[in-house]
This record gives sequence, C-alpha cells and structure tokens, in this order.
Amino acid sequence: MHELSLATDVINLATEQAKKNGLVVITELRIEVGDLSGVEADAFQWALELLINDTMLNHADIYLIRSPGTGICQACHREFEMKNRLESCPNCASFPSEIRGGQEFRLLSIAGE
Repeated sequence: MHELSLATDVINLATEQAKKNGLVVITELRIEVGDLSGVEADAFQWALELLINDTMLNHADIYLIRSPGTGICQACHREFEMKNRLESCPNCASFPSEIRGGQEFRLLSIAGE
C-alpha cells in the first residue's frame, strides 16, 4: 500500500512549506488526485487521517480534489472520460492515442495560522 508512504510525504511537504511561511498550524490542505494517477484516493485519505495526529495538520480540513481521466481516441479523435487506463472510446471502441488528464497527484494549497 504505497498510499501510506505518499501520505507521509505529503504531510512532510506540507509541514516544511508551512514552517517556511511562518505557520504554526495548518488548517486546510487541498490535494489533487487523478483517477489515472495510480493512487487509491480512499486509501490515501485514510492514511492521511491516520498520520496527521500530533502534527501541524492535526485539526486540518483535508480536501481531495478528484480529476477524471481523459483520453483522445486514436481512430475518431474524440476526447472521452476514462475510469481506468484500459478504457476504450465509447464512440468507436478504439483505445486512446493520448491520455490528457487524470494522471495528476499534487499538493494544491496549504492554509494555516
């Protein structure tokens, strides 16, 4: 379960950035998790909630912003939503020639006092 190590990394990054900016407490954290990022969002959120005790994020509101996977069909060139990397075009059943969205995993913002 790599979500536990990712949660640790996000907490460390958020704490480091908060301290650099003179924050004592983190009140809000926003993280983007793409549907095709390879990160299981529910497991990641669970890991964050488990690990934030006794940190600057102890009482923080944590928001996971999900970004859908999108691909461009290699045959009909339509953009379509993808729930997984093996999804085919709903119009013609071809596979995507390019994945344009949903691979993101990033810390978007930190708020605190």
